[in-house]
Amino acid sequence: MSRLTLVLVSFAVVVRMSAAQPAAPAILPLDDLKAGQQGEVWTVFQGTKPEPFSVEVTGVVRNALGPGKSLILCQLTDPRVQNMGAVAGMSGSPLYIDGKLAGALSYQIQRFETVHYAGFTPAADLAEVRDKLVASPSATPLAAVDGSRYNQLRPVFTLSGLSPSVAELFEPRLAALGLSATALGGSLSSSGAESAALNSTPLIPGGAVSVALSTGDVTLAGTGTVSSIDGNHVTAFGHSMLSLGDIALPMCSAEIVAILPSTMQSIKVANTGPVIGTITQDRLSAVSGTLGAGPAMTDVEVVVESPHGPSRSLHFSVARQQQLTPVLVAAGVTQAITGANDSGLVNGFRLTSDVTFPAAAKLATQALYSGPQGFAQGLNEFVQGLAANLQNPYEKTFPDHVSFTVEPLDENPAITLDLFQVSRATVRAGETVQATLGWRDFQGAEHRETVDVPIDHDWAGKQLEVVLAPGRAMDELTGRPRLIAASELRSFDAYLTAIRDNRPNDGLCLAVVEKTDLFSDQTVATPDAPGSIERIARGADEARFHTRDAVLPLWEKHLLAGKLATAVVRRPLRVVE
Repeated sequence: MSRLTLVLVSFAVVVRMSAAQPAAPAILPLDDLKAGQQGEVWTVFQGTKPEPFSVEVTGVVRNALGPGKSLILCQLTDPRVQNMGAVAGMSGSPLYIDGKLAGALSYQIQRFETVHYAGFTPAADLAEVRDKLVASPSATPLAAVDGSRYNQLRPVFTLSGLSPSVAELFEPRLAALGLSATALGGSLSSSGAESAALNSTPLIPGGAVSVALSTGDVTLAGTGTVSSIDGNHVTAFGHSMLSLGDIALPMCSAEIVAILPSTMQSIKVANTGPVIGTITQDRLSAVSGTLGAGPAMTDVEVVVESPHGPSRSLHFSVARQQQLTPVLVAAGVTQAITGANDSGLVNGFRLTSDVTFPAAAKLATQALYSGPQGFAQGLNEFVQGLAANLQNPYEKTFPDHVSFTVEPLDENPAITLDLFQVSRATVRAGETVQATLGWRDFQGAEHRETVDVPIDHDWAGKQLEVVLAPGRAMDELTGRPRLIAASELRSFDAYLTAIRDNRPNDGLCLAVVEKTDLFSDQTVATPDAPGSIERIARGADEARFHTRDAVLPLWEKHLLAGKLATAVVRRPLRVVE
């Protein structure tokens, strides 16, 4: 982006903020509402300019959403809206009666109506959310989709920057977080003329506004309507977005492309624009925030190397929220790997990640995948591992930056193990046994390798095994869980050390092991600890200390680096004097 473009975009945001300074209109008390009153609701049908449509007050449904939380019921008398009903994306559209703010459109009463009605959140409830003190973002779980008798008009969550196949792959993951994202929408580049024009339009009640969960090349945002503006303070939606409570999410400009009528649920198709502020509250009755700078987010970069041309990359930022962040980052990585026209990854690729925490060393990891299909099959494990890397239960911090590099492989790394044998099952101390591996590569070519295993004198009299297994399987056999519970650690440094201490995911580990009971403290294991120490430690902190049945490696070697195999083979070994 040029310096001139930056100046123009910044100036447009200042103009938008300066134009959004009027005081909030007077509030019409709920008790002053009467059946038959005529009202106007303001919303955007297309573009950025709000237009009114007429409604008639039917009455007030007292305590409809809980004690003290009533709902204003109105008939949609305007012919344009009567044909389409309450539209997803109209959430927050302000209702004015006699020049006073009465409420905000927020609920669809029922589906397949013969006469369309809508529910409105009272203006006093909107003001209650606006006046809440701003606290630090909470880790409140994401809400499930509302299933009450009143159907909350969900914001139009649009997911842009992902191919249809990637969007479909992540649809169930987003749905599990309470997000029903549609591909019917897009995003505007922050450096484009359209964004500058959008931001020069004053933000006013009835205008479209988006709350983003990610911005940039991969954008996920919910678009609704502004209910009221008081100075730089904006209240919108008329209901919760994800019921997150205290939050810090980007407030973005938005434009409406069209309204798609449906007897089931009409929706607005929207484009998300640049960040214009921060949403700080996500409550039952509304979302609210302030115009100005956006919140701190985690910057993500995914670079895909190409052996025959320039590399390509994705750049986006994600909100710092424990459940959302890993899924959104993984969606961008998946898009870079499987959602392009490139064929260079068909053989497989190496995925390297670097996670940069504030005031901490980088956390670097590396994994090997057998083609895009191998990555898609292991997506659940990738998301879980990414969540462990990004979430930090010991200090209130999220990564500043996460970068991924995708390097294509010249040949498919998958192999099939055909043979594993040990030359002798019983051996004298001080001698050497041979372990022989036979495998076939992805084209069926046969390979063989023999490894000398020296037998230590200290192993005499022990019942041992020779184990051949991938690194992750060997981690589990030696008592290291695939996912480490936060309660097992006590510091951020211990957390980073535990994550770094994984065996590589490529190749196979050949090891001589003996069975043991591992007593672990913050994932540091001690074999065959005295029972008295275990009882004292576990009595002091049951969550921190654990005893596991495991194997203890006495000798270990990493083989077949750069290959992928799934076999786990165990052979008995007895050492005598």
